[in-house]
Amino acid sequence: MLTMTINGASVESPAAFEVVNPATGEVEAHAPVCTPAQLDDAFAAAAAAGRGWRSDVDARRKAMLRLAEAITAAGDALAADLILETGKPAPIAASEVPICATWLQVYADMEIPRVVLRDDASALIEVAHRPLGVVAAITPWNFPLGLSMWKIAPALLAGNTIVLKPSPFTPLATLRLGQIMGEVLPPGVVNVVTGGDDLGRALAAHPTPRKVTFTGSVAGGKSVAAAAGADLKRVTLELGGNDAVILMGDADVAASVPKILGTAFFNTGQACALPKRIYVPDALYDDAVEAFASAASAIEVGPPGSASTQMGPLSTRPQYERVTALAAEAIAGGARVAAGGGPLDRPGFFFRPTILADVADAARIVDEEQFGPVLPILRYSDIDDAVDRANSTMFGLCGSVWGTDIDAAGAVAERLECGTTFVNTHAALLPTVPFGGSKWSGVGVENGVAGLLGFTEPQVVHTCRV
Repeated sequence: MLTMTINGASVESPAAFEVVNPATGEVEAHAPVCTPAQLDDAFAAAAAAGRGWRSDVDARRKAMLRLAEAITAAGDALAADLILETGKPAPIAASEVPICATWLQVYADMEIPRVVLRDDASALIEVAHRPLGVVAAITPWNFPLGLSMWKIAPALLAGNTIVLKPSPFTPLATLRLGQIMGEVLPPGVVNVVTGGDDLGRALAAHPTPRKVTFTGSVAGGKSVAAAAGADLKRVTLELGGNDAVILMGDADVAASVPKILGTAFFNTGQACALPKRIYVPDALYDDAVEAFASAASAIEVGPPGSASTQMGPLSTRPQYERVTALAAEAIAGGARVAAGGGPLDRPGFFFRPTILADVADAARIVDEEQFGPVLPILRYSDIDDAVDRANSTMFGLCGSVWGTDIDAAGAVAERLECGTTFVNTHAALLPTVPFGGSKWSGVGVENGVAGLLGFTEPQVVHTCRV
């Protein structure tokens, strides 16, 4: 069994929890349950390590680059863990390793801004950015390594130390990552602990960290915010999305649909920033539904180790049950099944790539985030109506508009109430570009210089010269 990493050392636990392989539905591994005393040890180690870690930015940059090399060297083992615990097809699992390396390399080369507000004979007034201290990081099951590094890389450059907890559904790759970090970084700089939701609440409420960074559900984010708020901790919350896609009247259906569907069903539809509902004008509706259905029906669903597999299972039993229920409810409410329609009759959490037409706006498959391979296609007659319906949600992560007149599509995209809008693409996420949501989709941003500054607090340095 893989062990936790606390103060640079491998740490076992008297208790363990089960890890299910979503491709079989069977328990295939176990992970340690962090005790309250071990959590205290992890935070104490992070606090002690911070005093040296924050003092030398050049040493931090070099350590981050060494870590990128070590993660790349361990890529096969990390990908194997991801395949077992998430059910990702091998190429998607393997892609998380270069994501980790890239984020470390980009942030190792990023400058921490120092802004001069006044520089004259009387005074020098600058705004510096100092590390917050210890950061508690809580990560989800859909991209265990990649989304961990979205937090680790900027936090490290800023001079913080970290206690990281992965999802209990997918702890294995993160535990291995913790062992790698324990070998490369100074002891205590990054500590990895595992356990259930109680451990997550304990991280958010613990008195040591001065920031909590969380990626997960809206309900989880509200819980974290409440716990952190009691101690006035800083928070970054990257929560759910119900991304709308609008096809303009001049959209090229044949060219656009395969790109939209390929993004929507990437990772079996399990990512917050993917298309979740598609609005199509009357004149294009029938052709678009047929094109989406044809593309979905051609997707090869199978075991993650097969070279022909394009889509694996849903990663958790609760998510499989939720997607199954949402699709069945929509169909019972009058939605037309253009492709797929339900689970595959085999062991594991496999679901057919599903396209639903003639769906009512009030259906939960439209109003809520499905987080799976079920895509509702909705008809509109007027672009203003499409924008209003796209914005009629408490989610506000991403959205996109597709059309041949890029200026017209861009003008519509800017009317969408979300953190990121795209034109003729979707979910193009880069380490240098800030990413965050409006409304219930999040608080704060990740990535880019803005994401880096989220792991700092500003300090005004005022020097009197007279």
